[in-house]
Amino acid sequence: MKVIKGNLKAEGIRFSIVCSRFNEFVTQQLLDGAVDILLRHGAAEKDIKIVWVPGAFEVPYAAKKLADGGGSDAVICLGAVVRGDTPHFDYIASESAKGIAQASLSSGIPVIYGIITADTMEQAVERSGSKAGNKGRESAMTAMEMVNLYRELDSNGTEKKSA
Repeated sequence: MKVIKGNLKAEGIRFSIVCSRFNEFVTQQLLDGAVDILLRHGAAEKDIKIVWVPGAFEVPYAAKKLADGGGSDAVICLGAVVRGDTPHFDYIASESAKGIAQASLSSGIPVIYGIITADTMEQAVERSGSKAGNKGRESAMTAMEMVNLYRELDSNGTEKKSA
């Protein structure tokens, strides 16, 4: 049996982080958590690019551009969508998830979904660094693991798909 896993090393990996300005008091905590984890695991500051976009709906567009541009080994997408009284939440949450998945599948590099979808602002705050961990930190760890997994797969004879 052969088991292939990625590890949590960030040294030599180029990360782009797309962060939504909407609900910035939440998303800034996600961003801070992601950057902290990357640096703690060996990423160089020069290898971390941060791109701010207006809202979660715009995250996939920037992520796709970054993923296709060749300057990133992984793109981490951060945002916070909080349910309101209209169906707006459902459209934004759904379309951002679809767009991020499409960017990852078409680019051939990990594009990580780190957008909080919450029913209340309290839940969003909890998931951005208080009671329920920090989704930004988790997303950065996922990005590291997936880049290293892709590299392991490539070095173990698995053909890398081109976009």
